[in-house]
Amino acid sequence: MPTVKIVNDKQSIDVPQGANLRKEALKDGVELYSGPYRYLNCRGLGMCCSCRVRVVEGEQNLSKPGLWERLHMLINPFGFFAKLGSEKPVRLACQTRVQGDCQVEARPSLNWHGEEKFWE
Repeated sequence: MPTVKIVNDKQSIDVPQGANLRKEALKDGVELYSGPYRYLNCRGLGMCCSCRVRVVEGEQNLSKPGLWERLHMLINPFGFFAKLGSEKPVRLACQTRVQGDCQVEARPSLNWHGEEKFWE
């Protein structure tokens, strides 16, 4: 069974190979959502970008992003600003299948202004 390590929560979960990351994380008590998104989310349909995770290690052990995920990460401001300025890939947990061991950061921070504040 592959192991997914949530680095910012210091948790490890064992998941069946090919399992959905969001479903397995929520089943094991991992907090994927922050703020109002704990209750106001799309329930795994891939539309709200609130279950985003930053892949720290093991990107090759996750399914490839599909068209739906790529589209929503581009047009949704939360997905777009989560990826902005990050060299690590950001994925939607609800659209990600686990094929092997990996490390992810749940609830990655948003980069609203880049490395330097452009309005100063």
